Amino acid sequence: MPYEWSPPAIGTDTRRLDMWPHRSLPRKGFALFMLVTCIMFSIPLFALVGTVVLWGLLPFLAGAVALMWWALERSYAAGRMHEALIIDAQEILLTRTNPRGDVQKWDCNAYWAKAQIYPSGGPVAYYITLRGAGREVEVGAFLSEDERKALFGELTGALNLARAKS
Repeated sequence: MPYEWSPPAIGTDTRRLDMWPHRSLPRKGFALFMLVTCIMFSIPLFALVGTVVLWGLLPFLAGAVALMWWALERSYAAGRMHEALIIDAQEILLTRTNPRGDVQKWDCNAYWAKAQIYPSGGPVAYYITLRGAGREVEVGAFLSEDERKALFGELTGALNLARAKS
């Protein structure tokens, strides 16, 4: 799953949840894909070596490879998103790092924080939010539906545990 609970540090009850979007193509796979694409594009060109047609096709094939490279790099940039949720007995802190690097933070007293799930009506099915300090913020909207369902149960349990310790 693209989220992970860190075990509490010795002597503390602080829990940390890190969430990130799926990355289905690792960097090695990206390099291999681009290599195979270039090879497959160049095989038909061998028959055209020494002809004017080669120079007519070459810019379009190079453009297709460049466009594929750009699209995959843009996908990797979107994957730099990260959410970190820190829960302890006194406070909850949610930090979201967006793909462009800007950071958004939300904090709330742990006793008043409440997790809520919206099976429909949100931007995605089973939309999870945290409510407290007069605001409601989304959590893990980039996760799959099944992952959000599982996360909601775990998040509710962690909040209940933090409330019990305060």
